[in-house]
Amino acid sequence: MAAIKELQETIGVKFKKPELLQEALTHRSYLNENPRWPYPHNERMEFLGDAVLELAVTEFLYAEYPKEPEGWLTSLRAALVNYQMLAKIAREINLEKSILLSRGEAKDNGKAREVILANAFEALIGAVYLDQGYKISAGFIKQFVLIHLETVLEQGLYKDPKSKLQEVVQEKLKITPVYRVLEEKGPDHQKIFKIGVYFGDKLIAEGAGASKQEAEVEAAKSALSGWN
Repeated sequence: MAAIKELQETIGVKFKKPELLQEALTHRSYLNENPRWPYPHNERMEFLGDAVLELAVTEFLYAEYPKEPEGWLTSLRAALVNYQMLAKIAREINLEKSILLSRGEAKDNGKAREVILANAFEALIGAVYLDQGYKISAGFIKQFVLIHLETVLEQGLYKDPKSKLQEVVQEKLKITPVYRVLEEKGPDHQKIFKIGVYFGDKLIAEGAGASKQEAEVEAAKSALSGWN
C-alpha cells in the first residue's frame, strides 16, 4: 500500500512488523464494513500509545525544567498531548490519508474527525513502541510532538482558554468576558449547550459542548482564535 510506505518514509521509521502499523491505522468503523479485514481495530494500541506519549513528554519536561512546579508542568504537558494538538500533528505527517475508515466516518469533518486523527496518532506511537522499543518511540515523540513546545510557550497555549481570554481582554479592553447560554437542545442524557462569550453587550464568539463548562471553553477558544 503506497500510503503506508509513504507514512514510514515521512516519520523515518521502517516497521519490522508491518502488521502493527496496519492495526494502528484501522478504525473500528472500518471493520463494520470490512469484516474480513485481518487486523483488529486500533483502540488497544491507542491505549498503549497514550501511556508512552505521556511518559515521554513528562520525562522530557521534568528534565528540561528542573525548577518549575508540578502544576505548571502538568498544564504544559496537557497542551502538548490534547486531541487538538495531536490531530494537528497527525495532519502534518499526512496520517489522515492512511487511516482506514468506514464511508460514513470518512465524510465527517467536524470534532469527530479531530478525535479520530488524535487517536490514530496515539495508536501510531503504540505501534512504534511495540516494533522499535521505548528509545525510538521517545525520539519519535520528541521529533513530532515536542517540536511544538516553543509555540505552546510563546502563545500561552498551556493556559486555560477562559483564563487566557480574560487576561487578554482585561489588558486590552479593561472589561471581563461574560458567558451566556444561547441554546440547549437534546434529551437530558445527551444535552448540547451553545454558549456565547460577550465583551460588554457584543457577542464575540460561540461554542458548543455536552456541558456548559465545555461549551464555555470552546467559546473562549473561538474568541482567542479570532483575536489572534
